[in-house]
Amino acid sequence: MNRTLTIGSVLVGLVLLAALVSFAWTPYDPTKIDAAHRLLGPSAEHLFGTDRFGRDVFSQLMVGARTTLYVGVVAVGIAALIGTPLGVLAGLAPRWLGEFVMRVNDLVLAFPALLLAIMFGAVFGADTLTAMIAIGIATIPSFARIARSGSLQVMSTEYVLAARSAGRSRTNIATRHVLPNIGGLLIVQSSVSFAIAVLAEAALSFLGFGTRPPTPSWGRMLQESQDLLTAHPRLALVPGIAIAVAVLGFNLLGDGLRDRLDPRLAARL
Repeated sequence: MNRTLTIGSVLVGLVLLAALVSFAWTPYDPTKIDAAHRLLGPSAEHLFGTDRFGRDVFSQLMVGARTTLYVGVVAVGIAALIGTPLGVLAGLAPRWLGEFVMRVNDLVLAFPALLLAIMFGAVFGADTLTAMIAIGIATIPSFARIARSGSLQVMSTEYVLAARSAGRSRTNIATRHVLPNIGGLLIVQSSVSFAIAVLAEAALSFLGFGTRPPTPSWGRMLQESQDLLTAHPRLALVPGIAIAVAVLGFNLLGDGLRDRLDPRLAARL
């Protein structure tokens, strides 16, 4: 039994469950300001208490999970849909073209995701869409490098050499042999990149370059709690633990999937 995969799946499942349930139900309206009930402690009525504006923290946490997963899915989707074809192209194309693609890839890799998102926010305006696009673009090099490495390994196998001898086109080889065999690598990379996207979105929201109010965001919950950190530390602990659980869950899920999908590692389990 792969404990890493199990623990990662449970943690990710909790975040996903909170996000899905929030579409149908939350204990309170997470954006409703109620000054008469501000800064209440945890109770049966308010599981994690209320914030400085009287909003229910648990309801904000649930809707914040939805925002976090939404950003992660779109950002990783952008990175995978662009980075994977580029990596396969670099692995199958003539050497000069492959080197050119990877040098451009290295140029994009030189820009950290947060820096790129801040630049995009300054130019196009800070919002969720800008954060998703910036995080996605910054993650493209990771998928391209993984796809190229896997493509080169597959291209050196005997069945691909036989396909090339039979006159199969590069497109046919890529779709029938390369992509199915590097799918496991891409799944693992997606899980790890999702954890990075979750952390990046929280950091951007904390800095004011991510999700705009009044939409709940774990990063902005942290930002709003910093003035009350001494008197009401729970306001920072709740979203901080949620971010840690999500990042840890996706990282463990990625490690578990790698162990399960890699035959050499799976044989040791």
